[in-house]
Amino acid sequence: QVQLVESGGGLVQTGDSLRLSCTASGRAFSSDAMAWFRQGLGKDREFVAGISAYDDYSSTADSVKDRFIIARDNAKNTIYLHMMNLKPEDTAVYYCAAAGAYYPSKLSNDYDYWGQGTQVTVSS
Repeated sequence: QVQLVESGGGLVQTGDSLRLSCTASGRAFSSDAMAWFRQGLGKDREFVAGISAYDDYSSTADSVKDRFIIARDNAKNTIYLHMMNLKPEDTAVYYCAAAGAYYPSKLSNDYDYWGQGTQVTVSS
């Protein structure tokens, strides 16, 4: 059974940092693009950052550029989202996703596997 499990969310203050992790099990994802999406309360799910299968390309949403960094460790079947200088508008449930493609897409429909999500709350 393929599973993606996120961890690392929590309640932080404005300006703090967090690192989210997403570990895959059931099969190797080293050939898959992976990404982070988020969904705030009452909002649509939005792309945050994506990374290619062999870590030679990454993409980050303009809203988090220069604050969030995506990384992956294929040996651990894990991706990370390093989040710095967090703002209240970053409050959301963060999901990791995997796609059967080399390069990451910004469209959620292009992803085949999803984690259950981890809550990030940033207080002002």
